[in-house]
Amino acid sequence: MATSKRKSTDSNSYEDRTVYREFGSNINPAATERPSQEVPPCQQNLRVQTTSKGRKGKTVTVITGFQVKPETLQALAKQIKSQCGTGGTVKENTIEIQGERAQQILEILTKLGYKAKISGGFSPQAILI
Repeated sequence: MATSKRKSTDSNSYEDRTVYREFGSNINPAATERPSQEVPPCQQNLRVQTTSKGRKGKTVTVITGFQVKPETLQALAKQIKSQCGTGGTVKENTIEIQGERAQQILEILTKLGYKAKISGGFSPQAILI
């Protein structure tokens, strides 16, 4: 029995065997990303909310409404976590801080120049009025 040997040439071997692609190639994915603009803190309207949904009863404080780059968001989350003395994470343009710390986070954000307010549920400021 004869065995056939197949010669491989560099010009015929392709890593990506895609025939047609409508929206460019995956060679440079940064080229198709939309640029995110930095909006000054005084022009951002942030919402601070305490929730425990989907977290097995654990309470977290969620900050939403950011219009900043991911690097800036990571740095801000690190600063808030250190001032609160708790853990937290950044998920999909929001910051989640462990525990019920809405009032403390509100004070931190206003000192940094952000326009923030507590949304949803009971507010301790409602008693003072």
